[in-house]
Amino acid sequence: MIHKVITYFIFILAVNLNLQAQAVTETPPPFNIKTISFNQGVGNVFPFFKLGASFQLTFDDLYGNEEDYYFTITHHNYNWEPSELAKAEYLAGTDNQRIQNYENSFNTLQLYSHYRLNFPNNFFQLTKSGNYLVSVFNNDKELVFSKKFIVYEELTDVPMQIKRSRNISDIKEKHNVEFAVKSQNILFQSPNQNVKVILFQNGKWNNTIVNIKPQYTIGNDLIFRYNTETQFFAGNEYLNFDNKEIRVPTNTVQRIDSNNGLYSAYLYTDPSRKDKGYTYFPDINGSFLNRNLIAENSDVQSDYAWMHFTLFAPTLPAKSAIYVTGMFNNYQLSVENKMDYDAEKGVFEKAILIKQGFNNYNYTLLDSNNKLDEKNAIDGNYYETENIYDAFIYYRANGERYDRVIGKGEASSLNITN
Repeated sequence: MIHKVITYFIFILAVNLNLQAQAVTETPPPFNIKTISFNQGVGNVFPFFKLGASFQLTFDDLYGNEEDYYFTITHHNYNWEPSELAKAEYLAGTDNQRIQNYENSFNTLQLYSHYRLNFPNNFFQLTKSGNYLVSVFNNDKELVFSKKFIVYEELTDVPMQIKRSRNISDIKEKHNVEFAVKSQNILFQSPNQNVKVILFQNGKWNNTIVNIKPQYTIGNDLIFRYNTETQFFAGNEYLNFDNKEIRVPTNTVQRIDSNNGLYSAYLYTDPSRKDKGYTYFPDINGSFLNRNLIAENSDVQSDYAWMHFTLFAPTLPAKSAIYVTGMFNNYQLSVENKMDYDAEKGVFEKAILIKQGFNNYNYTLLDSNNKLDEKNAIDGNYYETENIYDAFIYYRANGERYDRVIGKGEASSLNITN
């Protein structure tokens, strides 16, 4: 009997430890929460911030009823499992406070409340680098959404260069990231075990490259000159629309109406650009800028409109799915962003409620196994495409209890070389 009890408690302990060690993922918002954005200075930015820098998390609640929202901040290791640090070790002050900075929309058809959480603020300041998750709760303490972000220190230099693939088979469609890690401040201990890297393309979480070891070292310099291990499909330039004057058609907006009580904007049909060759088409790498041409404060005077997307893509792999994505919806592969096929018209269509302004977007393809299918991308892959690549260097010295982010490198494929 005693043996069974001991076995039971060991099982419960193992389950609890396993649950505690699970990697966290972002929680997508419900329909009424829109335009979740990290801001720094003017406009939306990638979720990467230097330790001690000021930035903001903003979002809109379409219910517009001045709901009380609360936030918590948790620290995580490289693999997004909770770190061993107590909250007081990475947070000077307290979280679990109500978000006090909010305004209601003004002169818009769609009512909403606009919330702003400042980092740092009177309640707290982040004191450690690393991976963070900010979670927002409603008045009933129910989780509404969560967002990942990275806080880094500048203790290393990370020179980067974007090169074409060395393989003839994919030299026209991939970018290869080469970089080094150099530091005058840190003498790396066991770099193959203690140094970890994550690579981003245009700030996206859904196609990051992780778990890359230094290819070799030169003194204290760590060199990463792989080929296939650090390659990204290049994709194509983002498409865009600009409805800063929400009642006026543009070169991307075919027509507008307000028959359903809100503005509806019908974009021109986008043809698949795969196999059609690269065309120079400048973008802002998936980002967006909310703005109303005739407003003094675009945060609360930009309206929402139903944006109607239409895609003509006659040749697709069987049982694949297409989503309209961009930073405006955090690249969420949800029903709200999934396109429907109209057999009579022979096109894919989707209407998404999006805040007024300049928006980049693209079409994301999933294969029959619901996996990202970048090789067969709707708009093709061209090495000429301009993308921003970021590398983050994590380091845990022997005896340390968390993964520090000791450096950040950034490069553009605009300067690609062979």
